[in-house]
Amino acid sequence: MLVSKELDALGGSMPVHEGRLVAHSPGHLGNWHWYEDHARGTGELACRFAEPWGGGDLAYRLGRDHDTGKGACAWQEGLIEEATTGRKVRRPSHNDAGTFLFGRAAEQVPVLLPCAGVIEGHHTGLSAWLEVRLRLKALMADSSEVDEAIHRVAAVMPEILDGSCPAVPDWLDPRDKVAVEMLVRMTYSAVVDADRLDTAAHFRPGTHIRPHVGMDELSERYEARRQEAIGERQRSRGASWLDKLRENVYQEALEAAAGKPGVYRLHLPTGAGKTFTGGGFALRHASLHGLRRVIVAVPFISITEQNAAEYRSLLDPEQGPPVVLEHHSAVNVEAPQSATPSTNVRHGQKGGQPNRWAKLGTENWDAPFIVTTTVRLIETIFGNTPWATRRLHRLANSVIVLDEVQALPDRLLTPILSGLRELVEHYGVTLVLSSATQPELAALNPWRSGLPQRDVVADPTPLFEQLRRVRYEWRTGPGVTLANIAAEAAEHDQALVVVNGTKDASRIHRIWLGTNRDEDPGILHLSTRMTGSHRRETIQATKQRLEKGLETLLVSTSLIEAGVNLDFPRGYRARSTPESEQQAAGRINREGKRPANDSIMTIFDPQDGLKPEMVYNTCAIAAASCRFGDGLADPDNLDVLRSYYQHRYRLQAGQHSKDPNGATGEVIEALRAKLHYPEVAHRMRMIDNEHSVAVVVIRPHLEEEARQAAQKAVDQLRCGLPTPATYRVLQEHMASIPKRELELAINTGHTIAIAGDLQQWVGSYHYQRGIEPPA
Repeated sequence: MLVSKELDALGGSMPVHEGRLVAHSPGHLGNWHWYEDHARGTGELACRFAEPWGGGDLAYRLGRDHDTGKGACAWQEGLIEEATTGRKVRRPSHNDAGTFLFGRAAEQVPVLLPCAGVIEGHHTGLSAWLEVRLRLKALMADSSEVDEAIHRVAAVMPEILDGSCPAVPDWLDPRDKVAVEMLVRMTYSAVVDADRLDTAAHFRPGTHIRPHVGMDELSERYEARRQEAIGERQRSRGASWLDKLRENVYQEALEAAAGKPGVYRLHLPTGAGKTFTGGGFALRHASLHGLRRVIVAVPFISITEQNAAEYRSLLDPEQGPPVVLEHHSAVNVEAPQSATPSTNVRHGQKGGQPNRWAKLGTENWDAPFIVTTTVRLIETIFGNTPWATRRLHRLANSVIVLDEVQALPDRLLTPILSGLRELVEHYGVTLVLSSATQPELAALNPWRSGLPQRDVVADPTPLFEQLRRVRYEWRTGPGVTLANIAAEAAEHDQALVVVNGTKDASRIHRIWLGTNRDEDPGILHLSTRMTGSHRRETIQATKQRLEKGLETLLVSTSLIEAGVNLDFPRGYRARSTPESEQQAAGRINREGKRPANDSIMTIFDPQDGLKPEMVYNTCAIAAASCRFGDGLADPDNLDVLRSYYQHRYRLQAGQHSKDPNGATGEVIEALRAKLHYPEVAHRMRMIDNEHSVAVVVIRPHLEEEARQAAQKAVDQLRCGLPTPATYRVLQEHMASIPKRELELAINTGHTIAIAGDLQQWVGSYHYQRGIEPPA
């Protein structure tokens, strides 16, 4: 018998009448969310999301039936009591009934059976297929646990008993387990996002979907504003040979954008206008081929901050909702709150119950132009939690620009390339590989055959010759120390020093300051221990000082090496990999205003500094050591770079290597074929949480308006009422420290919990260096 209650929930909500089922408690308007409205609404939205890859029928069925278990008397009565009394009521899990319904229908087409995991994990995350299969087997043997819920839902939605199997996308080969794995992921994303959006629409009517903006309009706006910016710059500084070179490159890219969707390489030297060229190509290509959005993924948060600002100036309307969405939040909003930060969200287990509003507030990339980090992109493709994967379906029929592609970690290359190939071949993605140091990815298994790569710029070699703007010097031996390099750099009016770690950066900055120069504005520091807004202010201050010819010394970690438009006359880079060394050199004589012979980039190997083997892939260091250096090749030698990458990948070949520096992720690819989603997500973490944990810092030197905005965002998250905008505000106030330091800070009271695994730093914060590393 259906729920028979004639009672009003607190707040004057509508009564629950005989014959009605509810899906969610009343929103602020006092209306219940009726079950059939939510089920059909979720199914229809999921269908729309999955249509681009031929999965609309499948997604509709899974979305429609995902909450079937809510039909059980115990679940209905628990929700009504909770809404009526305001007391928290434990309700039974509602995943099994829909999982059983879909599993029974999919017996006709076994390749679709793993999609039952979409319903089983729509709140907790994708489980390993082995676990789902065992649960299905038990339910098929005895369905008494779910019969009541199915019967009660069928009374209001008889179509759930249809029993027919949804259509299979016509491209799916049942023998291709990795293709099945990605289909489950994409469908899961469509259903989870549809579920969250339909729920959000109930609780927050009218705010859940952004207005559509066409790629034609954006491409035209981008071009018009780009021309305006070029004209303004040339009026103030005059035209240069470099402006003409960049414009020629840009126009060649626009012509290449007419090519078929697929994989493109944008191989340009630093300073050739790669950021603007990549954006222009992506928008023109999307416009010509009817694609839905552009996603630009970059390796460092500092680049997202700068690139997003540039793209906003070219794309955001003067009035109305913004077009460009910047997303690199490190907040794990669905982790259960605990005394210590969680480093492993649902690694093979269900985890705690996340806050409902946090779930609804997670970013789903419902915007036409996304600027994010590579970490977020890879997490989106290979994660297994709802908060990570709900945006995955937005990649379909889109252009993905992988900026600084050389920064992809070798240990994950096989699954990354395999996953990207799936997106290109079956989900309408065009992939742009953008870098001044293009890795030889075609040498790796997933891309060795059948995946052509086109060049956006047909022959980049002459550009590298024209834009060679530095002369390399090499400094090695027992006498090379951080103090010696710091002293030598300080002899120049303007110099950049790039080191391998935050401790080395802090040490050089302290040496420069000495004992009496604590307020010197010309001595600057840059690292991820500083908040996003602090880094941006430092980069801007550095740029202004350089343009005015003021004395400027900057020490930075590697985050400066890509996408940060600074132009120093002299540079120093601690020994690393050739691609990193070349990227650092891109900050020296960037605008080509000085003779290359006078613009020296010194590669040094400090005896007391962090060794490259501690930071970079050991096979990369081994392959580089016999090719680049004093008497060998410079880091910008394209032929030697190709040989270096091929050697580097050969050193790491091996499907069963247990050495993390001796494989490219073949073991993870095997786990993908087994549909082991939690283990894949665990192993695909690009940043090991042992080395990077985000904290919120409200800096003492913030202006009052910014301080209030940051505090409001913290309060919203702490009270459990965040929106996507909350996280966007907090991104400005995030810094990173090692996990072991965070654990110590929690124990000593230097942080306080906000929500999930996110902490607020309340310890000391240096006005130039941020959160100081321990001595």
